[in-house]
Amino acid sequence: MDALFHLSPILLVTAMLVVLRRPPVQAAIAGTLLVVMLWLAGAADAWHLGSMVAATEDTAVLFASTAFVIVPGLAFVILIERLGVNLALSQWVRSLGLGRGDQVVFIVLGLAPLLEAMTGFGVSLIATVPLLLSLFERRVALRIALVGMAIMPWGTLGLASVIGASLAHLDASALASTSALASAPVFLALSAIALYLAGVREPRAWGALGAFWLLFMAVLYGASRWFGPEVAGVCAGMATAVTVLAVGLWRLRRSDSEHRAVQWPRQAWPYLVLIVCIVGLKMVWTITSWQDHWVVAGAQVNWKPLASPGLALLLVLGGMWLRARATPRQSSLDISLPQALAARAKRPLLTIFFFLAMSQMMVKAGFLAGLMQLLAGLPPTAATPLVALFGALSGYMTGSNVGGNAIFMPAIALLPEPARLLLAAVQNSAAGHAALGSMSIVMLIVGLAKTDAEEESELIRFGFALVCLNTALVAMVAGFLS
Repeated sequence: MDALFHLSPILLVTAMLVVLRRPPVQAAIAGTLLVVMLWLAGAADAWHLGSMVAATEDTAVLFASTAFVIVPGLAFVILIERLGVNLALSQWVRSLGLGRGDQVVFIVLGLAPLLEAMTGFGVSLIATVPLLLSLFERRVALRIALVGMAIMPWGTLGLASVIGASLAHLDASALASTSALASAPVFLALSAIALYLAGVREPRAWGALGAFWLLFMAVLYGASRWFGPEVAGVCAGMATAVTVLAVGLWRLRRSDSEHRAVQWPRQAWPYLVLIVCIVGLKMVWTITSWQDHWVVAGAQVNWKPLASPGLALLLVLGGMWLRARATPRQSSLDISLPQALAARAKRPLLTIFFFLAMSQMMVKAGFLAGLMQLLAGLPPTAATPLVALFGALSGYMTGSNVGGNAIFMPAIALLPEPARLLLAAVQNSAAGHAALGSMSIVMLIVGLAKTDAEEESELIRFGFALVCLNTALVAMVAGFLS
C-alpha cells in the first residue's frame, strides 16, 4: 500500500493522460505539484533544504542538456521544412524505380530511422507519409508510416539514451548497445509487418529482409558501442538505406538496358552536413578529449556541453543561415524563425522540464524506494517484464523517450549493479518504442494525411497494438539475456 501511495504522482499522470485525455504538459505539472505537496506533508522522507537543492540542481542540469539539443533540433526542422528538403527526398525516392519490397525496407529500416535518429520530433513522417501515400493504398500507407516511426527509439541524436544513462549512472555507449540487443526482435517484427501490409509475398523479398535486418542490427550495435548513441541510429539507417538502394539499382540495371543516373537531391545537403559535423566532432573528442574541459555538475548528474550533439546542430544551423542570407530567393527563411521556434519548443520543453522535476524530487524524497525494493526483491526474470511494462507506460503516456526515462530510470539507478544495465536497457527500449507509437505520433500522421474520424480511430488502435507487441518482444529478449 505504501508503494502505491508513493507512486501516486505517476498514477495521477497516467490517469490524466489515458483517462481524462489531458495534454502531457498539464499532466506533468499536476504530477510535479502532487510530489511537492506530499513531500511537504511528510508522506515520504522528511523535507529538508539540502534535498530540494539537490533535486533543483539535477533538474537544471538534465533540462539544460535536453534543451541544448531540442532547441537547435527544432530550428533545424523548421529550416529544412522551409527549404523543401523532405519534399525533395520524397520525389527522389519515387524516381528510383525500386521494387515493392525494396521500397518498404528502404523506408522502414533505412530512410525513416535515419531521419528520425538525426532530428527526432517525428520529422521523418514529413518525408515518409507523403511518399508512402504516393506508393501504396491509403490505409496501408498510414500503417506503414506508423510502423516506420515505432521502429526507431534513438531519435534526436540519441538524446534519450544519453539522459537515461545519466539518470541510471551508466555509460551511455553501454546502455545504447544493450538497448540495441533488447530491441532486436522489434526491428525484425515491425519490418515484417510492414512488408506484409504492403502485400509482398515473394520468398526472395522476405529473405532479403532478414539480411537487411542483420545489417541494421550489426551497425546499430557496433556504432552504439564504439561511437555512442548520438550517431548509432544515423549509421544504422544510412547503412541500410544505401545497401537497399545499391542492391535495388543493381537488379534494375540487370533487367534494364538503360542505366539511369541516380543523384542525391541537392536540397538535402543539410542532412549530409549534419552527419559530417557529428562524425567530425566525435573524432575530435576522441583525439583531444576537449569535451572534458567544460563539465556542468549537479548533485548526482554531470553534463558535458562540448560533447553534446547540440553543438553539431548549431554548426549546421550557422551554415544554413549564412547560405540562406547569401541567396536572395531564400532570404525569407529568417522571417519569424524565433517566433516559429518558440511556438514549437515551448510545449515539449515545459513537458520535459516538469517530468524531470517530478522524477528528481521523487528520487531525492525517497518516493521510489518502495518501487526499488519491489524490483530488487524480484529475480531478473520476474523484474524484466515489470520494467518493460513501466517503460512502455511511461513512453506511451508522455509521448517522449526522454520523458519516459525521466520517470522510471531514477528508480533503476537504485538497483544493484549486476542487474542495472539490462533493466535500464529494457526501460530505454520499451519507452522509446512506446513513445513512437503513442497518441502524439498518431496525431502527427493524422494531421499530415488529413484523415477522417474512422481512419484516426483505426490508426490509434493499430498504434496501441504495436506498443503492446513491442513491449512483449523487449521483455522476451531481455528475459533471454538475463
